[in-house]
Amino acid sequence: MSAATSSGKVLIVDDETDILEIFRRGLEIRGYHVDTYSNPEEALENYVHNHYDHVFLDIRMPVMNGFDLARAMWQKDPSARVCFLTAFESYEEEANKVFKDFNKRCFLKKPVTIQTLVNHIENHHFNK
Repeated sequence: MSAATSSGKVLIVDDETDILEIFRRGLEIRGYHVDTYSNPEEALENYVHNHYDHVFLDIRMPVMNGFDLARAMWQKDPSARVCFLTAFESYEEEANKVFKDFNKRCFLKKPVTIQTLVNHIENHHFNK
C-alpha cells in the first residue's frame, strides 16, 4: 500500500495562493486529499484533531506566522506532524530557539517542488 493511499490527508497553509494551488493540484494528481488555506487563522479555526497525516506551514505569513500556528495546532493536537516551509534561512535559527527538540522538526526550504513534498510524505509516513 502506498503512502498516498494509507496516509493521504495533507494540510497546507501559505499566504501565497498560487503556491497553494500548485501544491494542491500536484498532490491530488498523486492521490492525496489536500486542504489548503491562505489565512492561518481560518486554518486554525477549521483544524481538526488527528485529521491530517501531514501538515505543511509557511513560516512568514501576515497576522499569524507558521510557528504561532504550529503551537496553536499542537495545543489542539499534540501529535500533529508539522513541517515548516520557508525561503529564509534565518527562521531555522529562530526555530532552534523556540523549539527545544527542533532537530525532530521538519524544515523544507523554498522553492519546494511537488516531488520534494511527495518524497517527504512517503519518507516520513507514520501509522496512527
